[in-house]
Amino acid sequence: MFSVKKCDPSNIKVALLKGGNSGEREISLKSGAACSKALKEVGFEVIDLDTKNPEFIENLIDLKPDVCFLALHGKYGEDGCVQGVCEMLGIPYTGSNVLGSAVAMDKAVAKILYEKAGLSTPKGLRINRAENFDIDKIVKVLGEHVVVKPTNEGSTLGLHMCETKQEIEVAINQVIADGFDVIAEEYVSGIETTVAVLGNDDPVALPVIEIVPQGDSTFYDFTAKYAAGGSKHIIPARLSEEQTKTCQDLAMGAHKVLGCQGVSRTDIIVGESKCWILETNTLPGMTETSLLPDAASKIGISFNELCKLLVEFALEAHSK
Repeated sequence: MFSVKKCDPSNIKVALLKGGNSGEREISLKSGAACSKALKEVGFEVIDLDTKNPEFIENLIDLKPDVCFLALHGKYGEDGCVQGVCEMLGIPYTGSNVLGSAVAMDKAVAKILYEKAGLSTPKGLRINRAENFDIDKIVKVLGEHVVVKPTNEGSTLGLHMCETKQEIEVAINQVIADGFDVIAEEYVSGIETTVAVLGNDDPVALPVIEIVPQGDSTFYDFTAKYAAGGSKHIIPARLSEEQTKTCQDLAMGAHKVLGCQGVSRTDIIVGESKCWILETNTLPGMTETSLLPDAASKIGISFNELCKLLVEFALEAHSK
């Protein structure tokens, strides 16, 4: 399925970067532990580094790894910052490059690129935290059923579902108080799905996953994503053949227009007559409840093989 050049793990030293300072630190530590174990079982020499400690840069210089495996999520890990460090040190790394990581992490910028590429996405407005906002204009453009979230945060952290003008205003002020710019989007309803894409020049869309939140979660929030039993993953999603193809085409389109490499995962709402891209993740979760490993397993790629494949994509991208 993938034409990437295979590597010999016994000859490769991997620096696994995990943790960091984002709101997703604990999830990153779990992803890191799982990936470190998998890479060691495959045969790589693996050194774990927590990027919360700035000394990790000195460690990278001293270690001279052949590749960095990024098990990071959110701010300073998924937004181009760590990718820039790796670029400056000349070390190949998993996932997208600096630009691809940065634009995908900024939901407002990503939305502009989706729209220019003809990829359907909910109508949205960016609100700069340093400027006053006009709540009446926001309601006029988007209506009162609105999703408010930080532009540069992941895992639905800071996300607010609003149904009144007052709720929208309170939510925007809360996100601004947390130190973020805001994106407000019209609410779209339908089946929650996600599609992972693997590859560099010739990416492949994996099976569509339907996400069914369990318990008290009414949508795929932080609890549904990471708590045991928080959500049910149905693979393949219960969609028509046409809907399935549309979702995979949208994920492929997002991967390409954002300039993603190696891996991405795009969240999509499937409505009765239309599908909408919500956002694209360039370093998807790699925990026991994560979506990417689930999708890969359905096409015969084990977790260990997936981790090795991500290293091979990194080495391929760096060689070009």
